Amino acid sequence: MQETNNSRVNQRIATISAHLNPPSFSHMEGSSGLGRADCRAKGGSTGFKVAILGAAGGIGQPLSLLMKMNPLVSVLHLYDVVNTPGVTADISHMDTGAVVRGFLGQQQLEEALTGMDLVIIPAGVPRKPGMTRDDLFNINAGIVKTLCEGIAKCCPNAIVNLISNPVNSTVPIAAEVFKKAGTFDPNRLLGVTMLDAVRANTFVAEVMGLDPREVDVPVIGGHAGVTILPLLSQVKPPCSFTQKEIDYLTNRIQNGGTEVVEAGAGSATLSMAYAAVQFADACLRGLRGDADIVRCAFVASHVTELPFFASKVRLGRCGVEEIYPLGPLNEYERVGLEKAKKELETSIGKGVAFVKK
Repeated sequence: MQETNNSRVNQRIATISAHLNPPSFSHMEGSSGLGRADCRAKGGSTGFKVAILGAAGGIGQPLSLLMKMNPLVSVLHLYDVVNTPGVTADISHMDTGAVVRGFLGQQQLEEALTGMDLVIIPAGVPRKPGMTRDDLFNINAGIVKTLCEGIAKCCPNAIVNLISNPVNSTVPIAAEVFKKAGTFDPNRLLGVTMLDAVRANTFVAEVMGLDPREVDVPVIGGHAGVTILPLLSQVKPPCSFTQKEIDYLTNRIQNGGTEVVEAGAGSATLSMAYAAVQFADACLRGLRGDADIVRCAFVASHVTELPFFASKVRLGRCGVEEIYPLGPLNEYERVGLEKAKKELETSIGKGVAFVKK
């Protein structure tokens, strides 16, 4: 009887150990008499497998926390080149359904990606005071290229949510990597511009005295400076703005990231994580088959002459299922669109050239 009880105790300990110390982190196997329990505990939720690449960073940590809370996530893989074991252990203690596993270093990237339904990429260096998104390019471009090569090999059918800046260039980089690997599906690669819409909803609500949860501002173009174009003429509920309010709101929405950097908080990490989770949840609900999931995202597109553009898209089981036209623009927005396209063309070309060089 004592032997049976000991066996049960060992089995329970092995099950717990499998969560806290996935195969990647275990230093005990071979020295311990406990066997490795396979992957899941009783009571784990059914849902989707999600990987976060850059999970230990300023965006990655709150993003990981919030994704652990999402009931649509059954398995959450956290990958980074530093500090993943601690983040994984910490988040794994949360009493939600998702099973968390951590992966450390490039040698474990493939293991982190295998079998994933959704991959979220906040990896890279953040903006610092005085830096533009283009200043980040040389570092983050290489990081995104390496991660996307892993995705192409290990989960080519996953939906990819790309956060790493400059998004206007990193999305074209990802597309070129996938094209080289023969796995490119334009419907499954989405640049996350959700923070621009979140800010637009918040700032418009402040000006109009509304609840931001009831405001919907389409934000088109790209994800940097003048490429961020809020369509204030299409706000829901319909609002009437003075020209002064239009100038103020457009400028603040376009420079929201700079506002945070100059306030001394470093780059926007917490609001970015919030927006990224809102967008990831929309993608998961689309994968589940929910109807009418519409968000703005930077995707391969034909709504303008540019190969990539942010606009409203409908999400479904295959990622992007429909890209909506821009709708009627007023003169102010038409002028803004031309400015946005000019800068976007340069940024997109820079990303494509990085992979082709």
